[in-house]
Amino acid sequence: MVSPSLGKSKTYTYSAVEAEGNLHEGVFGGLEDSYSGSLGPQFPFPIAAIKVDSDEAYQTAAAKSTDYMQKHPDVPISFVLEQTNRFPDLTWRVIWGESASASEYSVFVDASTGKFIEKVH
Repeated sequence: MVSPSLGKSKTYTYSAVEAEGNLHEGVFGGLEDSYSGSLGPQFPFPIAAIKVDSDEAYQTAAAKSTDYMQKHPDVPISFVLEQTNRFPDLTWRVIWGESASASEYSVFVDASTGKFIEKVH
């Protein structure tokens, strides 16, 4: 969440389980941070830009990932909703692995249309 008028930002997470890495069950607000505009690879986005939920993003990603899922059935899956300069629209990143940085495989899905964008191996 970003408030340009207050010069503050705050990241929220949602998890279905309590897990390592500061992941808490339910909605969890992180620490407030200062905000002075989009500096770097991530940008704030209007909530109305989210037209596709994580369930639909998963279905799209899974349809493009059957081979990977058969070879790695026990890999945990997580989601990141983000607006970056990598793609023009808001995206869901469906991640197979403990985190985006440790993942060997993930799929990007457009959060406005639900369409597949690309796989990252």
